[in-house]
Amino acid sequence: MRKFALLALLSIAATPPAADAKSIYDFTLKSIDGQPTPLSEYKGKVVLLVNVASRCGFTPQYTALQATFDKYKSRGLVIVGVPANNFMGQEPGTNEEIKSFCSKKYSVTFPLMSKLSVKGDDKTPLYGFLTSKSANPKFGGEIQWNFTKFLFDRNGNPVARFEPNVTPDSPEVTAAIEAALGR
Repeated sequence: MRKFALLALLSIAATPPAADAKSIYDFTLKSIDGQPTPLSEYKGKVVLLVNVASRCGFTPQYTALQATFDKYKSRGLVIVGVPANNFMGQEPGTNEEIKSFCSKKYSVTFPLMSKLSVKGDDKTPLYGFLTSKSANPKFGGEIQWNFTKFLFDRNGNPVARFEPNVTPDSPEVTAAIEAALGR
């Protein structure tokens, strides 16, 4: 128990406040298995970051997320799923339950992070940065629902934001991914 608490503190300490951040590479999340995952591990890749939930009307987007990942991963795309329980309790499970659900029901192989908050007083610093109009004027603004998608270029800069009703395999997301991969 002490080891877990220490790891949790170290992970939080490694993540700067949103005001100090310059890109997503300045943040560390925990993997779905609880391991610290600096987003700087994705330097040089195009990243699609998505807040996900297992009991949402948009949950079937996992199929398109996985297909998009399979289609573009060899060209440098990584999709990062971030489970969040901020909207009507639609992600109530533990990290283990979420991982099992995603694997069994949708054959997810892209990285999943530990459940966190994307909205409210307990919003994680990464989402504080992403939603800040001063830090991120073009794509900032509160997360309205599950499956909001942020696309980042190979330098960790945001290049697009897609609301939940825009599917990962839609023409606008596909065009944005291909443009980011081509840079």
